[in-house]
Amino acid sequence: MTVSAQQRTSALAQYERDGYMIFRDVVDPELVAEANDHVAWLQQRHPDVRPEDLGHLYVKDDPFWVRLIGDHRLLDIAELFVGPDIALFASHYISKPPYSGKAVLWHQDGSLWPLDPIEVVTLWLAVDHSTPANGCVRLIPGSHKNDFSEVLLNDRVDNVLGLEIASKDVDESRAVDMVLAPGDVEVHHPNIIHGSNANTSPNRRCGLTIRYIPTSTKITGDEQPFPSAFLLRGRPGVNAYNPRPRYIAGRHLPFRGSDAWK
Repeated sequence: MTVSAQQRTSALAQYERDGYMIFRDVVDPELVAEANDHVAWLQQRHPDVRPEDLGHLYVKDDPFWVRLIGDHRLLDIAELFVGPDIALFASHYISKPPYSGKAVLWHQDGSLWPLDPIEVVTLWLAVDHSTPANGCVRLIPGSHKNDFSEVLLNDRVDNVLGLEIASKDVDESRAVDMVLAPGDVEVHHPNIIHGSNANTSPNRRCGLTIRYIPTSTKITGDEQPFPSAFLLRGRPGVNAYNPRPRYIAGRHLPFRGSDAWK
């Protein structure tokens, strides 16, 4: 995907106004199919983990995952929002199974992350069709202009994060559904209020979240390097990073171009 100067200006204007932006047909069907295979492979390796919880702890030793989040088309989009020196902070498949996929209650990402400052952008790559029926992302346009709301624990409802923000801070009447096709990418601000409903449909809803930071943003987590910290483009900045994982046949998911990762 090539981002023109006009697209760049338009994307940044919408992002500043609304706190989100959608890019269509970013990733080719072959790579989306590989991501789909990756989810199945991860579930086989981690059968005790809910498919909504295939998160950043598994990135460090996964060459396909690092190849995917380092795809130049995704980095070109991330660069629009965080600049030319780009690192991965975290990545997470949220794969909601048919009929039983959990909700994600209203929250603001940036309030939960060990980052200083909170300069980060999320790219949400659709692996499946994502619709209101199967629990697509919903967000409140413009809510990124607000400060972080109080975070409350919520174990009364079966949900992915186990928390939510106070209902008084959420105007659900303004919520917009992020309807996406496989290969589309939704981009959102760390302050924007968003969530998603449970999947009660017969169709799975899987997406990959990718949290890119400028390398001037410090990851302040206790474990260093952070398990999913990788330098992806430009200068290293202030963080320690993991080395690129080597592909080992029989140990890792086979993928196109894996020979270059040996």
